[in-house]
Amino acid sequence: MVYKKSVNSRLVINEKPIMKVFGKNPGKEEQALYAKSERFDNGFFTNISETKMMGEEASFINFTKGIFGRSRHLKPSFVMPSKKTELNEGVSNLPVITWFGHSSYHLSIHNRNVLIDPVFSGAASPVGEFVKAFKGADVYGPKDVPTIDLLILTHDHYDHLDYNTIVALRTRIAHVVCSLGVKSHLIYWGFNPTIITELDWWESTEIADLKVTATPARHFSGRGLQRARTFWSSFVLESPDHRLFLGGDSGYDDFFKEIGIKFNGFDIALLECGQYNKMWPYIHMQPAQTVQAAIDLQAKVLMPVHYAKFALAFHAWNEPPLLVTEEAEKRKIQITTPMIGEKVIVGDHYPADRWFEKP
Repeated sequence: MVYKKSVNSRLVINEKPIMKVFGKNPGKEEQALYAKSERFDNGFFTNISETKMMGEEASFINFTKGIFGRSRHLKPSFVMPSKKTELNEGVSNLPVITWFGHSSYHLSIHNRNVLIDPVFSGAASPVGEFVKAFKGADVYGPKDVPTIDLLILTHDHYDHLDYNTIVALRTRIAHVVCSLGVKSHLIYWGFNPTIITELDWWESTEIADLKVTATPARHFSGRGLQRARTFWSSFVLESPDHRLFLGGDSGYDDFFKEIGIKFNGFDIALLECGQYNKMWPYIHMQPAQTVQAAIDLQAKVLMPVHYAKFALAFHAWNEPPLLVTEEAEKRKIQITTPMIGEKVIVGDHYPADRWFEKP
């Protein structure tokens, strides 16, 4: 079956393209390999704590109230500001973080190019007409990305694993580290399986002089009707001189403290601070919990992410950074809030302008 390319360029493969976007969950052979994982049970992955998708306040009535009572500022009233720069420009022996909005960012660390959860196609959904990126939030694209030494994928949700982006970058990626099961999507999309390393929680691998460890997260996964067929993780990235926590998506739990103790703290922690709601309190953190997680991790600096690109909840687009900044100041935690493209230099330069104050 042949499809024409759509106007928004989300359907780009000639053979059953819409099916390609959904990916492919692990088969029985792959599942047999995951049996050793404490978090894999009868074909599905699980969280440490009981984690319901919806909390006690969830109901049809409350959800309807949420839809009709959602903020008037769900999307920004202006073009999202940015400072577009070359991703590998300048020479520094310190890690440099370039944020693309939401949970996508580039790391230049120890002369390596690392990319985390890139989403450049302008939407966080299988069909581009839904969950579109805010105006101005898509200034970066695959053509702006240098050859990638390491791609880290935390889980397979559309706002973290984007089919078009991954396919466009495929030939420029030297190695992939991902959560268990995500490899099946990548192989289905044409990746060489020999460059992909799947990690269970607390497992590590070394790519050149970088060490990557998968650590716990409290979330879920799924690109179709079934959830939890693939795993979700946070990651610790260590160079000879620095240690970074890459949070992915997660609700709050005790494991943040455990991670902080095991790794003796972090130079910086990138943690989600948006797309929360009292109706789903276990799978995303409220801003105050984001700050507490940074404290638990013993992070020197907190960089909040998971906002400024997609509206996936009912709150104002800028409520997360406003509240997390307020809480960080109250708790005396150093925080950095760069604009899209504005560089964070770990140990040297932490942008903290309140550029997000305008609704």
